[in-house]
Amino acid sequence: MNLSDYYTATNQQQFCFTREQGSHFAKDIADDFNPLHDVQAKKFCIPGDLLFALSLAKLGVSKKMQFSFNGMVTAGVDLHFSEPETDQVTILDAADKLYMSIERSGDISQNADFASLLAESYVAFSGHTFPHVLVPLMAEQKVMINPARPLVIYQKMSIDLQRLDFTSVALEITHSQLKVEGKRGSAVLQFCFKSDGEVVGQGEKVMVLSGLREYDQQVIDELVAQYDAWKKAYVGA
Repeated sequence: MNLSDYYTATNQQQFCFTREQGSHFAKDIADDFNPLHDVQAKKFCIPGDLLFALSLAKLGVSKKMQFSFNGMVTAGVDLHFSEPETDQVTILDAADKLYMSIERSGDISQNADFASLLAESYVAFSGHTFPHVLVPLMAEQKVMINPARPLVIYQKMSIDLQRLDFTSVALEITHSQLKVEGKRGSAVLQFCFKSDGEVVGQGEKVMVLSGLREYDQQVIDELVAQYDAWKKAYVGA
């Protein structure tokens, strides 16, 4: 993954994204076909996993890191990391609007190859949340997202690594659940990092689902089929 293909440095401190960069990252790197990341989407947003990957590349990898997504990043907005040398870092725009906050602690690695390895492995894992993880969780709770506006928004994610020296890694789900409150839901996905069969860390991803309604298997099947059709159309384009 050549991360420089997916963002634009406007000067030494600032950066921004185009719709094309965000969309290609979602589809080509994350294998994520969420319609929010389509170039033509009316309510377009930059993938949270792209912000995560760029943060690791620019800040390094700390043993413990938590990323909270506070606002949807649109195309063409100049952003910067505030206080990048501290344990509390934020991504802000020129008007100091907050988009993401990062808390970190423990040893830190500035190895670019390690940051890329971790980012690529996580993003590939994270991009398969729908339908592989979310559909079974929705079926279990007998709710589903609005098929006309399937909004699934990144809320936060965290990693807790035991080591910063592994050279290969795979992610595995350890637990998942969907908490439902009225028409909103919170999907929690817990996972571990494995290197050569050894667990070298844990992590958690939390997503917000809006506009929940009664589960309908036929509608879900149609939504998954539509998702697969978007993917096939893009791959075959």
